[in-house]
Amino acid sequence: MDKVYPIEICGFKTELPILALPSGVSICFFNLHGDQALTEHCGKAIAKLLEGECDVIVTAESKGLQLAHVVARELGHRYYAVCRKSKKLYMQDGIEASVKSITTGEAQTLYLSKHDADLLKGRRVAIVDDVVSTGGSLLGIEKIVELAGGNIVKKAFVLAEGDARDRKDIVYLAGIPLLK
Repeated sequence: MDKVYPIEICGFKTELPILALPSGVSICFFNLHGDQALTEHCGKAIAKLLEGECDVIVTAESKGLQLAHVVARELGHRYYAVCRKSKKLYMQDGIEASVKSITTGEAQTLYLSKHDADLLKGRRVAIVDDVVSTGGSLLGIEKIVELAGGNIVKKAFVLAEGDARDRKDIVYLAGIPLLK
């Protein structure tokens, strides 16, 4: 049996596989893809943290997508904005920002369509994503929101990893360690 990290997220018990990254650090891998029960549970819990706080939410592709869907639905928002990791045909007039995250280890560019940028302009924006660790991806999303003219009012995550658990500028449902 592979090594796992048992965790309880607001009453929902699950196990996260422990995966080694090329950097030599191991992570407790959190994956919402395909787990509708966990996604629904976490999305509803995050929505409670954001009630009355924001006009629109923004997330990053890809594991934040289904989470943002649930959060937006629970908050009564028809739309949510998505920072994509590749430039789609319909995004030629959008905005972009470069980021570096712990899971990729390389620089990436985030893209936001004009439609989604217009959703953020002049609005109270909450950033929603699955995990915050080094904050590289978060910096990219913050830059995108700034370029779009949005006002970040909350940054909400399912999990805060490693030193991110000590950040005062975020809210999260549970913490996980970085493992050596």
